[in-house]
Amino acid sequence: MKAIVCKNWGPPDSLVLEDVPDPRPGPDEVLVEVRAAGVNFPDVLTVQGKYQIKPPLPFTPGNEFAGIVRTVGPGVTAFAPGDRVIGFTRTGAFAELALAPVSTLVPMPAVLDFDVAAAVTLTYGTAHHALADRGALRPGETLLVLGAAGGVGLAAVELGKALGARVIAAAAGADKLAVCRDSGADVLIDYEREDLRAALRAATDGRGPDVIVDPVGGIYSEPALRSIAWRGRHLVIGFANGAIPQVPWNVVLLKGASVVGVFWGDFQRKEPQANAAAMRTLLDWMAEGKLRPLVSKRYALADTARALEDMAARRVTGKVVIAP
Repeated sequence: MKAIVCKNWGPPDSLVLEDVPDPRPGPDEVLVEVRAAGVNFPDVLTVQGKYQIKPPLPFTPGNEFAGIVRTVGPGVTAFAPGDRVIGFTRTGAFAELALAPVSTLVPMPAVLDFDVAAAVTLTYGTAHHALADRGALRPGETLLVLGAAGGVGLAAVELGKALGARVIAAAAGADKLAVCRDSGADVLIDYEREDLRAALRAATDGRGPDVIVDPVGGIYSEPALRSIAWRGRHLVIGFANGAIPQVPWNVVLLKGASVVGVFWGDFQRKEPQANAAAMRTLLDWMAEGKLRPLVSKRYALADTARALEDMAARRVTGKVVIAP
């Protein structure tokens, strides 16, 4: 099979496309023909050796995919060859075939196409875990989403509306904000052109947002936190802006606020039953049309490096996928 291989830590253009042996499923494993693989910001960090989890070299990057079961290993009864599935694995998705533990697979609803199905697990899983679990977002509350046009951000906008919140989307540029508006955002803030704190005061009558989804970090985290409402929850998801901010602890104290970590990767590993229930909810909502993931671009397997470069340069809205 053909696969993208990371042989040494480095920028995306150091990745190579190679012919490698087809994987063979062992006990409780499933081999899947990959029809689409989602691209996520952690993929950019992983190939550079900057992510908190470092796979042993060499490896094939990519961790979420949708496809068709080719073969199953001993002990697998939940799936059979020909089944359409959605999967999540630590590595291996940017290839024609992906090997995954059966516990990480879910049946793919017939109403979804492969591109959309490949865009579900990490971004929507993270956003749902953040809002419904870690942030306990309630109907009628105000939600601020930083980096709202990105994968996690746009999922948070949609899920915030589905959970009954008033959603403020903050992103850079009119084009990205238009995407947020189309996904249901109530208020739009261009934080490259507007003062974020002043815009939030105006949008909330000085009260501030109850919940903040923050996959960005960098220069936007502190003004967002300083704007938070009494008993607000600032959800720390990632640092796409490149810098880990320093938290002004006095603000947390004075606002009675909480700074809450959101690490969906370990949540789905350490609490698989809770994650499976969340995924069923998400897939049901997608089948019902309540959630409509935006897949803005598809890349060939040979163009994987360009997909990661576009992700790193924040030229991506919603999700992009690799199509082997």
